[in-house]
Amino acid sequence: MATPTRRRPATRRQPVRRRRRTARQKRNDLIAVGSVLALFAAIGAARWVNEHRGIALAVGALVLLAGAYFVARVITGRIRAHRHRWTAPTSIHAYLTASPDEFEQQTAALCRRDGCTRVRVVGGSGDLAADVLATTPSGKRILIQCKRYAPHNKVGSDHVQRVNGTYRDIHGCQQAAIVTTSSYTIDAIKLARRVGMRLYNSNDLAHWAAGGRPPWN
Repeated sequence: MATPTRRRPATRRQPVRRRRRTARQKRNDLIAVGSVLALFAAIGAARWVNEHRGIALAVGALVLLAGAYFVARVITGRIRAHRHRWTAPTSIHAYLTASPDEFEQQTAALCRRDGCTRVRVVGGSGDLAADVLATTPSGKRILIQCKRYAPHNKVGSDHVQRVNGTYRDIHGCQQAAIVTTSSYTIDAIKLARRVGMRLYNSNDLAHWAAGGRPPWN
């Protein structure tokens, strides 16, 4: 007698898991779709320009004119701002009311106005007694120390000593001057005469600002 065959229990198939699309794949798909759309748009635009050349030329000319006008406005504004920034005041009041940093910039502007080149404002910590460095119209390098002082606060001889000790060997200059909105002590004036340094007080500065002799002449 034949033995009945045993049926194997049916095995369940594991559901196939779909792989999730990565962010890079999605981004690539978007790029591909965007490229196709851009291509169709370019073809359509080319056809439209070919069929409406007159209108396209007029629109292009308007765009170019608008762009040129915008660029001109930007350049003009920058030139005006640059001129306004570096214009040397002609009134002593502007120097008397300036901050120490502004006074250095104003002095540099006076140097530029009177023909100096390679003008640099170098004042700050570690400036080694130099606030403005410039090349005079005669070709000499000059160091100018700027002292924005109140009228009653006189510049002492110690500042003359510092400038005299650095302007040649450290900064490579042939001339040196100190410009202040106040005045100088007797000792400072005597020492400056001995070492050949020009000292400009508030009256000298007012004369220079109004178009008078600069400290290197």
